[in-house]
Amino acid sequence: MTVLWGVSFDATAMSGVVVEFIKIARTFVDRGYRVHLDLGYDIKADKGRFFQSYKEERVPDWIALDRVDGVAGIPGYDEEFVARTLEAVRRDRIPDTGGVTALLADAIVRTWEDRGVTLVMVENGTLPENVAYTKALYRAIAIYGARHDLGRYVLWRDHDLMWQSEPDKYGSFPYPATPPMVDSPHIHYFALHEEAKRRTLEWMPHLRNLDVLPNTFLPPSRPGRPDFRSHHGIGPHEKIIARFTRIIPQKRVDRDLHLAAQLAGTCLFVAGDTEENPDETRRLRLLAEELGVRVVFGGVLEPCESTGDGFSVRDLLAHADVVSFLTSYDYESYGNPIGEAIAAGVPYIASRYALYDTVYAGFEAPLLDISEHDLPTPEFARQVSELMTNAERRAEVVEHNRKLGTHNREAATALVEDLFPPAMGENVRLSVVLPVYNEAANIHDVLTSLLDQEDIGPEAYEIVLVDNNSTDDTVAIARRFAESSAVALHVISEREQGVAPARRTGMEFAVRRSRDRKDPGERFYLVSADADCRVDRRWLVELFAAMEEDKAAIGVCDYYYNADHFVGRPRLWDAIQRTLRCRAVTFSLFGGFPDGKGFAVEREAYESVGGIEIFYQLRNGRFVNHLSDDWDFGIKVRGAGHDITYAPRSRVEINPRRVNHAIDEVITGRAYGTDGIIVMRDIRPEAPERAVDLTEAEALQAWEFSIKDFTPKNVVLPILLTPSFLDSDAVVAFLGEDLADRLGRRVAEVKAEMSVVDFLPIHSYKTPSYRLYLEFRDEIFACLRAAVGEDVGYPPPLPECFDDVPPERFAEFVKYYCEDRESGEAHNYFGNGGVF
Repeated sequence: MTVLWGVSFDATAMSGVVVEFIKIARTFVDRGYRVHLDLGYDIKADKGRFFQSYKEERVPDWIALDRVDGVAGIPGYDEEFVARTLEAVRRDRIPDTGGVTALLADAIVRTWEDRGVTLVMVENGTLPENVAYTKALYRAIAIYGARHDLGRYVLWRDHDLMWQSEPDKYGSFPYPATPPMVDSPHIHYFALHEEAKRRTLEWMPHLRNLDVLPNTFLPPSRPGRPDFRSHHGIGPHEKIIARFTRIIPQKRVDRDLHLAAQLAGTCLFVAGDTEENPDETRRLRLLAEELGVRVVFGGVLEPCESTGDGFSVRDLLAHADVVSFLTSYDYESYGNPIGEAIAAGVPYIASRYALYDTVYAGFEAPLLDISEHDLPTPEFARQVSELMTNAERRAEVVEHNRKLGTHNREAATALVEDLFPPAMGENVRLSVVLPVYNEAANIHDVLTSLLDQEDIGPEAYEIVLVDNNSTDDTVAIARRFAESSAVALHVISEREQGVAPARRTGMEFAVRRSRDRKDPGERFYLVSADADCRVDRRWLVELFAAMEEDKAAIGVCDYYYNADHFVGRPRLWDAIQRTLRCRAVTFSLFGGFPDGKGFAVEREAYESVGGIEIFYQLRNGRFVNHLSDDWDFGIKVRGAGHDITYAPRSRVEINPRRVNHAIDEVITGRAYGTDGIIVMRDIRPEAPERAVDLTEAEALQAWEFSIKDFTPKNVVLPILLTPSFLDSDAVVAFLGEDLADRLGRRVAEVKAEMSVVDFLPIHSYKTPSYRLYLEFRDEIFACLRAAVGEDVGYPPPLPECFDDVPPERFAEFVKYYCEDRESGEAHNYFGNGGVF
């Protein structure tokens, strides 16, 4: 079993820092990690716990409290040493810690070796009070990482901006005596928000591996105990203001007392250690008596995540009407109580401390502007009272904060999983990547079809669902599937909107994890699926068999529509079927090109061409990613000399919603954009559906756009990229010897002529394939009629601009037409991206 070692520089049994560690660590427990946590008693001296044994610290039962072996025996390492070195730092003098640092580093490495550590999480270690320990930790990370070839195995996160709340503690900026952050190949740093990241880079501009990882808002793991109120003597109708905090002057619990004094029938519940600062506890009790406030000091509660028998913060939240965080202005960052309130569905109130608007922008809550009012005003008390008593307003605030908090949690989880992805099953041979955006209506059936595959074991493949900013229940449905699925189902996210970035993110996720496969000679496949298409039960096994047999770089599936969706629309159905029949013939000859609805690529081939490449184009003055990443990727693979195979028995049922709900765009060849912009608008089933059949004129128009798009890409383009196809007996039989010969010579001429016309290799296929189509269209259609059927017909009419072109100059003006990037007429003529 792998081990996660956590080390906190906070030296507190249950602080906000430790709570956030628990939330991130939980994701690794689900992957089979054992978690050990060093609370930092042997690191931070000012909490009074240096070398103190663990006794009754309350952490979840899946965490083993641990510490570095032998630290107490290091000569000279004690509280006085820590205080002395910190005082030197305060005066901008570099302290002499060399001997202690070396011994500490050795002890850390020995401990990690003994525990079998493979992942480390450091909390709040950047501007430490213990300089020697921080230096030792950096040294141990370098030694241990190099020894075990662990790569970037350390997650180093800072919760506080210590230089804000304690500006003189570490000397003067840029803190010449503090240990600098190391741009290590073993460490990935995290700041809690953009302002913290900016300040960190201001201090350490050389740092490269620094991301923003916000606090996560995890829903409670169990319901609250119903006896919480009665146990603490709180009446069933009393309103509760919950404050869980350290009871020290900086936390300003006195503000809560002054607020409660303005709210009749309200009890203030303060959860915290009353013995940490007895003088502050005594002061607060006297103030409560003076103000006539009902206050309960409930002691230290177990964390929300606790499964113990004692009362937890979760129990308090289950009964609280509002959670308070009226802290001091110089509070550094996130307030853990706010996060717990959001997660538990309880409204919160807060002081507008220095960084509040940075870390909680967009959330709704009554805010006390403490730059103007040190204590709660009557207006602030009125807002709090409304939040506690107005059920409709309360529900609105809770739901708004929940949605925003869920988004933040998923973004944070995705970032951690992207950098520290779960291990791939040792028998997995295929990773199915499924980009999704608001597919709640379809995702159940799609996942069922992906999971219900015949003749392939659940251990042989996995599913990587890439959420692309869904705002509906898509992700929730997928996670429910993951809980009970025999097939591993991973849910990750991609923030850049577009199927191309989402597909690439999913494939890169699979690639990274597949590199550790035990058998390097075993081929591994990345498979693309579509979130609105269902796959047949033998989809994967047939695709896998074709890839294994042909050893091709890419395997392309067969696609079909369900005829039941087109009952009563024979003309539309006929146009669709003719296109798919042509496809079956040409794909069997040339292998075809991948379509995101279903294809596989061998991992080494994927990496050899640089993976999926995303191009951007302007649409209405803004850059958007190009839709045809799947086709463009196939062209890169084919152009690099790799083979593509066609797996006709690996079948995908196409969702007809684009045909059904945007039929006018389909008919006019504009379903995927215009003027060379390959994008498509969002089509959802609730849009008005045109259920009537096409007229004869509309059916002809739809067919012509379909075949004009199809033929250059599926007949001309494969030959353009791989002229050796013309040596194939099957291709020569299809084209005829004379046409094959002339087409081959013309391809060579056009290729030589255009060698430096377009420096974008992915898109350079359009102009030559369009040119060759127009030059050879009559003969190619004759071949299609012979192979597919007479109903394929004849080439659609040429654009009117060719009416006055002399026959002897036809090829010349075809070139001008196809290369005219200014007008985009050629793109529009060819339908710009397909129809069926």
